[in-house]
Amino acid sequence: MTTPSRRDLANAIRFLAIDAVQAANSGHPGMPMGMADIAEVLWNDYLQHNPGNPHWANRDRFVLSNGHGSMLHYALLHLTGYDLPLDELKNFRQLGSKTAGHPENHMTPGVETTTGPLGQGFANAVGFALAEKLLAQRFNRPEMTLVDHRTWVFMGDGCLMEGISHEAASLAGTWGLNKLVAFWDDNNISIDGQVQGWFTDDTPARFESYGWTVVRNVDGHDPVEIKTAIDTALRSADKPVLLCCRTTIGFGSPAKAGKESSHGAPLGQDEVAATRAALAWAHAPFEIPQAIVDGWRANNVGAARELHWRDLFDLYAAEYPELADEFSRRMRGELPDDFAGIADAYIAKLQAEGPVVASRKASQMAIEAFAPHLPELVGGSADLAHSNLTLWTGSKSVAGSDPDANYVYYGVREFAMTAISNGLALHGGFVPYDATFLVFSDYARNAVRMSALMEARAIHVYTHDSIGLGEDGPTHQPVEHLASLRYIPHNDVWRPCDAVESAVSWRAAIERADGPSCLIFSRQNLAHQPRSDAQVADIRRGGYVLKDSVGAPEYILIATGSEVGLAMRAAAELGDGARVVSMPSTDVFDRQDAAYREAVLPKACRKRVAIEAGVRDFWGKYVGLDGAVIGMDGYGASAPAEKLYPHFGITVDAAVAAARAL
Repeated sequence: MTTPSRRDLANAIRFLAIDAVQAANSGHPGMPMGMADIAEVLWNDYLQHNPGNPHWANRDRFVLSNGHGSMLHYALLHLTGYDLPLDELKNFRQLGSKTAGHPENHMTPGVETTTGPLGQGFANAVGFALAEKLLAQRFNRPEMTLVDHRTWVFMGDGCLMEGISHEAASLAGTWGLNKLVAFWDDNNISIDGQVQGWFTDDTPARFESYGWTVVRNVDGHDPVEIKTAIDTALRSADKPVLLCCRTTIGFGSPAKAGKESSHGAPLGQDEVAATRAALAWAHAPFEIPQAIVDGWRANNVGAARELHWRDLFDLYAAEYPELADEFSRRMRGELPDDFAGIADAYIAKLQAEGPVVASRKASQMAIEAFAPHLPELVGGSADLAHSNLTLWTGSKSVAGSDPDANYVYYGVREFAMTAISNGLALHGGFVPYDATFLVFSDYARNAVRMSALMEARAIHVYTHDSIGLGEDGPTHQPVEHLASLRYIPHNDVWRPCDAVESAVSWRAAIERADGPSCLIFSRQNLAHQPRSDAQVADIRRGGYVLKDSVGAPEYILIATGSEVGLAMRAAAELGDGARVVSMPSTDVFDRQDAAYREAVLPKACRKRVAIEAGVRDFWGKYVGLDGAVIGMDGYGASAPAEKLYPHFGITVDAAVAAARAL
């Protein structure tokens, strides 16, 4: 074969996608066929990456937000030399393969984020670009540019229809993320057909209004136009860039090009053969001629680029050793060596002082104590900073150019906020947190689910956690939200009962490297609970005996958050036979060994009452069929908190009566 053309290289993507989808009898061939020419130019001429080391700190980040087109990504990774052999492509969408139906970050080398829910990959990309900006501001020096990489994101009409894209694009423009380049696959097709009946936005004008540079009417099948558009993007000094690429979905398919029939189903054997003929691809399924493989890897200078960067880093480390150590530590995801000691001392101080504060205030106090020692801690709130109490004395907005910037004013954008936090976490170098009222976690929930699915080290802070917030009424009073968040696998939910448990929950969330944590805090003041040193240590286990009975317990009262104080008062009335278990994190408690769980909740004691100002059903597994739950059966009401608790029967008398009735 002669030297392959750009179209030959792009066709390798197309037919790997066609053949993999056909073999699986499942998948989406149309988008990879339509975006192959764009991908070929980007990956061969511009993308800074090293297939031999997918974790190189200064690599470009590539995000496939329209993740249903995953075979485009897998084809690119295989062709450029990542550890993704052809057999994995042949096993597309099969159990145990590295080529899932949608890209998954923890499964496939070179995949930066798990995409599929449309628009979230784009928002993750905004988080990646924000991470690059903040790291560059902190570590770069006039004579040494240590951090200098771009975030490239592919997205389709579906991503742009999702509301999260509006939220995230607006923030990217406000922050001036000029290292973010988005390619819009403007093919006029979604699952239901031609989009003109439901998507008539002036997308270029929309992005221009957000503060983006927009390049219109790029022929997505002309490499010269694609290169010109990307070169324009590289010249943007202060704005993110949207490249509007006109493409044909299912490009090359005689019967299905430009039609929704190529979107989400195999082409079919006859149409595959017709497409091979139309594109002059005279090769068997999954056959890639060596000349084309060589063509894909001829411009792969990633290893040399990384080696050059490492030489630069050595010079940087000699000149700025402390900064170099911090950069390396943060990119490894390690906390400062002294953090554990600082946290221990702060928690011991709180236990000795016994402050009576709302747990949202205790949360702010914990941030004040920990953040000065954690330059990687960056976060903010969805327009509720003075209610969520996420601001601290060292807060510096990321909207500027401060090298110590660490605070994000997200505005009223809960969904994008959470997905951007995921991007910050996945990029590396940051422990991000975000915040809103607990009731509005509904707006963010799918991104919280993605945090857990991706094992992202993100902290989601939710305040105003129950009917205890009072007069704002049932629209703002969360009822089912605690249970909903607890039901997300691999998501640690903490609802602390006082300042000490609040500090412990923050510490646990910061130290958790393999997944997200949700920290749930009250609006109202909470009493301090006396504890021994051993009890303080056991808080980290998710549930522990806060007040024990004399002898084997006759009653066990289990409570979280603001209801722990109520349980303590009820236990005093029940007498020496009552044990109180504070369970700030059921998720963490459930991971403890059987002996510890039995010691806290002995099976022999069946008289159990759970007390929480949320839906009752969640607590059945802890109290059993014979137990009782004091909680909510419906929605709240607008009234002062001190009137709502008795109105809904969440009282000491109710807890005592329920226990005695067992």
